[in-house]
Formats: sequence, C-alpha cells, structure tokens
Amino acid sequence: MLDFAPQLISVYGPNGQRLYANRLTLEYAGLNIDEWRQSEGRGAIIHPDDRERELAYFARARSDGSAGQLELRLRGGDGSYRWFLARYNSVRDKNGQILRWHVSCTDIEDRKRAEDRLQQENVALREEIDKASMFEEIVGTSPSLQTVLSRISKVAPTDSTVLVTGETGTGKELVARAIHRRSHRASRAFVSVNCAAIPRDLIASELFGHEKGAFTGAMQRRLGRFELAEGGTIFLDEVGELSVDTQVALLRVLQEREFERVGGRQPIHVDVRFIAATNRDLKTAVASGNFREDLYYRLNVFPLEVPPLRERRSDIPLLVEYFIDRYARKAGKNIKHLNKKTLHLLQSYPWPGNIRELQNVIERSVILCDTDVFSIDESWLPLSLPATESKRHIELPRRLEAQEKNMIEEALEASGGRVFGPAGAAAKLGVPRSTLESKIKLLRIDKNRFKTDPEG
Repeated sequence: MLDFAPQLISVYGPNGQRLYANRLTLEYAGLNIDEWRQSEGRGAIIHPDDRERELAYFARARSDGSAGQLELRLRGGDGSYRWFLARYNSVRDKNGQILRWHVSCTDIEDRKRAEDRLQQENVALREEIDKASMFEEIVGTSPSLQTVLSRISKVAPTDSTVLVTGETGTGKELVARAIHRRSHRASRAFVSVNCAAIPRDLIASELFGHEKGAFTGAMQRRLGRFELAEGGTIFLDEVGELSVDTQVALLRVLQEREFERVGGRQPIHVDVRFIAATNRDLKTAVASGNFREDLYYRLNVFPLEVPPLRERRSDIPLLVEYFIDRYARKAGKNIKHLNKKTLHLLQSYPWPGNIRELQNVIERSVILCDTDVFSIDESWLPLSLPATESKRHIELPRRLEAQEKNMIEEALEASGGRVFGPAGAAAKLGVPRSTLESKIKLLRIDKNRFKTDPEG
C-alpha cells in the first residue's frame, strides 16, 4: 500500500536510523533500499541550506514526540532539488516510548515557484508604486515638519510601537510608510488597514483571519492582515474607531504577540511592528469609556503628532510645485510658471482638509489648465467661511471641555465632593464612577475643594 502512495514515505528508528523507504522515495533518490539505508545519515539528500533547520526541527520533535511539518528541498537522482512538505509522525508503545518515526513528503515545487513568482511581481509592483506616488516624498522644510522627520529617523530603526496623531489629511499614512522604509523590516510587507472603513462585524475576520465554517459565508480558511504582515509592519489607521471587543483582541496581540483566527483554537504567533494612527483625541475617548485605557498606553509608546498644513505655511510653495509637476506629467501637460496671485491665495487659505485638500485642488486645476501658467479658480477657496469654520473646528473641543468641566464641578459641589454613592456626583451625572474619576483626573479638577464632610 505504501508503494502505491503518491508521497515519498520513509520510516526511521527512534534515533533517526533508516529502516524503510517506499518505492516512490527510492525512485526519486535513484537508490535501492540497501543503498538508501547505507547512505550517510538522514540529511544526505536534504539541501545543504535546509539541513541545519531540519536537524533542529527533528531534535525538538524527538524531545517531545510531537507531530508536525516542515518545508525543505530534497535532491533527486539526477542531482536537482525540489521543494517538499515533510510531515513527521511518531509511533509509540503502551508506555509512551517512541518506536518509529514515519515521514511523508509531498511535492510542492509548483506551489513554491508560484509563490516566488508572485513575490517577484509584488516587489516590482511596489517599486512601480513608489515611482508613481509620494510614499517616501514627505515634502517640506518648515521647523514643525523637520521636528517630525527627526523623530521618524530616531524611532524607525527600533521595533517600538508608534501612535501617529493629527487632523484628517495631514499624511499620517505617509509618516507610517516612512518609518517602515527606514526600519530593518523594509524588505518585508507593509500592510495598511483602515479600521473605520471595515464593518464592525467583519473587522475581527479582516485583522485575524477566519477558519472555514467560522460563520455564514466563510467557505474557506482566510488569512488575516496580521498574518500577511508577518515579519513586516502593520498600520492600523483610524484605530479609535475599533469596537471594544476588537480592542480587547488587539491588546492581546500587542501584549502576547499571538492571536487566534475567528473560529479557530490554535494560537498563532506573529512578529510584526505596530503603527497606529487616529485623528481622534484618544485621551478623551478613554475618559468617556469608548477606548480602553490599557490599549491606549500600549499604543502610545512613541507618540508622533503630524502638524496641520496651516502650521507649516512655508511648505505650501514646495508642495504646490511638487503636485503641479506630478499631475502635469500624468496629464501630459507642460506647465512652466505659477501665477503669483494664485500662490498668495494658496498660502492665505487655512486648508481645513490639509494636504489632501491641497492635492485635490492642484489636480483639478491641472486638468482645467490650458496654458503653461498655473492658476486656480478663486471661488474654490473662499477665505471668509473656511477661516471661520477652521476657527470653530479648533474652538469647539475647548468649549466642550470647559462645559464638561463646569457640569462636573457643579455635580461635585451639589454632592459635597462625593464621587460615588446614591448621592454622589457620578449618580447625579448618570455616568459610572470609574468614568467620572478619569474625567476629573483628565480635566485636573480638585474634588477635595468641594468636600463639606471631612470623611466623605
């Protein structure tokens, strides 16, 4: 029966001595059974680059008797090597002592070639993307941007978790890619996940993968983003939008570097570098109970804030020149000059949408430009309304914070400084005690000054 099996099958003694090989194994190696038994050691036909790995694996298997599998290259009778998936299984006596090792090898040469070809195509695609985009092109010389670049150069060579904050459109993913490119993981994958763009009931499957039959529609096993990022970097954009359940699972990955696929029971170890980004105020989210405090501190190992465009106006001429050149070449146009009035208008606008808004305006203008002088329609950048809206955008959080502080202080005063209990400030405000304590700490409120009862 073993001679008719489509795999290379061999049997070894408890210490690795050769006992038996099926017909397909002998035909592949170009040996008869006696020659196979007398050849030098188990690693005689294993590729030199794989021998040490196979010996170490077999030594571990012998120590605990566990079954497992290993990919390695085996030499055929013609001297060429092919990739095989070797599966190791032990046979024990009633006392648990190992009597035999059965090893079956399945030919996976075609699969490995396809993987290598796909990897080469991915490398070529990444190189093409690099040429066509500004992933490494963080444009600007302003002091605020140079501070960010300096911090990038310091944290990139490490494996520290980075939390990138900043308003929408400031280029947080650009910063994350720059960190990856300057790290020792640069040759491996950079996997980006927009947590806000994935439905909450699918985010766990997207991040951690799922097993076949884990839920309706799971027709086959699917690898998650963490497995795809193995050895590289995973970038979690809009991390503040994650549900509490997903935050718990993410915290486990950060702490233990392992996870389980949805519907799976086998822990999967992962070696990735974490970079997260958000335009939300996570401290406020923690205080309100919408974001786990322990996860926030795990992510906030190395905070990096990207300044808004209004704080780096000196970079606008460089950015405008960069985008004009980029989109003019793409549109096949030759734009040589920039209207001074247009440049002044661009530098005067507050850019609530930051660099992304500037990029869109430049692209639209290049499409409509019919001469070699670049200009924009002034109606696209009304100075009064956006400036007012921008100011409101800045002032609103301050107003809300002041209003929240007043409400808490009034509740503390009415409760005599008590936080918990039926007559406490937490009960009056209708919030959990822990949440109120966090807010008091965050807003720097001295609750002792409201106490009327020394023992309260």
